[in-house]
Amino acid sequence: MDGTPHIVSDVMTQTVAAVGRRAPFKEIVQLMQDWQISALPVIEGEGRVVGVVSEADLLPKEELRDNPDTAYLQLRQPVDVAKADAFAAGDLMSSPAITIRADATLAQASRTMAQEGVKRLPVVDEAGLLAGVVSRADLLKVFLRGDDKIADEIRHDIVSHLFPPPASTLQVEVHDGVATLTGRLHDTAMVPLAARLVRSVEGVVDVRFDLARNTAE
Repeated sequence: MDGTPHIVSDVMTQTVAAVGRRAPFKEIVQLMQDWQISALPVIEGEGRVVGVVSEADLLPKEELRDNPDTAYLQLRQPVDVAKADAFAAGDLMSSPAITIRADATLAQASRTMAQEGVKRLPVVDEAGLLAGVVSRADLLKVFLRGDDKIADEIRHDIVSHLFPPPASTLQVEVHDGVATLTGRLHDTAMVPLAARLVRSVEGVVDVRFDLARNTAE
């Protein structure tokens, strides 16, 4: 996992459970229990993702099982009432599915999860076929990168281009994901840009500067 930015295919889970439209309710529940997951992609054909069935899609059946009176049903969303009577994945699923491309960046996946309020995303390839699943936990894997690898990337991809010697001499240290740049600069105007670039390096938790202006001509 060297280089920035990393993409979804670097961290996604490739072996995933999925169901077809006709998968029955109990089979869905059993798969969720067996795989310890909260949602399943629903696929058809060669693996095209057509929806996602989640625990939230299944719960109306339990919630409304006591055949509540008409007044209570009127307070519920029509889709919840329909799902309480549903039997197969095609009637239970949320559709269209919210998916992410395998070549999307981790930042794009994070934004999609936040905007849509989901914990997992089916990952699709160029043809729209299921390639894996990416979860919030998968996105956090970048913070397991070694400090040495992060420091090497900052030195090679950022410092060497923005602050080449001899006008500037910067050292880079990374500890627990916190990058610290120390040394002397001829021009500190580039520091804000450097800070943004360093923060964009996968695995960086924070960035700090301890700099002195180089007054030598």
